[in-house]
Amino acid sequence: MTRAAELLGRVPSNVTTRIQQLEAEIGVALFQRDHKRMALTAEGRTYLDYADRILNLADEALQTVHPGAPLGVLRIGSMESAAAARLPQPLARFNATWPEVTIELSTGPTRQLIDALLAQHIDCAVIAIPPGDWGLEQDALDTVALFSEELLLVLPPGHPAVARADDIKPRCLAAFAPGCTYRILAEDWMTESGSRPAQIRFQEVRSYHAMVACTAAGSCFAILPRSVLDLVPDAERFTIKPLMKVETVLASRPGFKTPAFMALRGMLGAVSEIESPHASN
Repeated sequence: MTRAAELLGRVPSNVTTRIQQLEAEIGVALFQRDHKRMALTAEGRTYLDYADRILNLADEALQTVHPGAPLGVLRIGSMESAAAARLPQPLARFNATWPEVTIELSTGPTRQLIDALLAQHIDCAVIAIPPGDWGLEQDALDTVALFSEELLLVLPPGHPAVARADDIKPRCLAAFAPGCTYRILAEDWMTESGSRPAQIRFQEVRSYHAMVACTAAGSCFAILPRSVLDLVPDAERFTIKPLMKVETVLASRPGFKTPAFMALRGMLGAVSEIESPHASN
């Protein structure tokens, strides 16, 4: 409460009073109070979710009707791979061109990013949508194609070349949590190449660095974009098999056209012109 008061430029007693007034107005307790500690109740978490969306929508409205240059906050979601290998250069150029725009970048699997986008927690997302689209309605998202990623099967150093999933010696796939498009495509490839998913264990990791480390240790294999592997020192020591090409898109809610977003979309439209660190690959 003291920290909230500092951020608002008020005394703690004023913040306490306003919270009590809000709880009395809506008729539910938003906080569970335990001596000097406070935690959101289930109703408080629901109310906070709506409050975040309302504030984001109000900011979107101001930006949309503003006749001037891009400004305000732009909330971008991205897959880990795109954030690491594809976005740094265009975002640096965007910041140099539009310094009045504050970029808030968050990362996660595609499914979670789509949920955040539809819930208005983020404004746009750089994602790869798998076949089936997770049952999304046809017009649920506006998408603009950005670039094509080449997915690679990455095996431990010294592993023999493989033709089928059954040729893979480690029976554990290092992957992100469910909701990752590349994980879905990896499972589909293993099934199509004759390996039953039940025969493969999953080691869920939170970064590509961990994915590569598990593979280097020989305990796992991985499926990841070439653009990410290009960032790994001595990547040539791994056994690699190209698998497929996957389109990456910039997704937004239909009708979302703030000046900041439109400027970003135009700048990312040239992302395919950005060469990877090892363009010869």
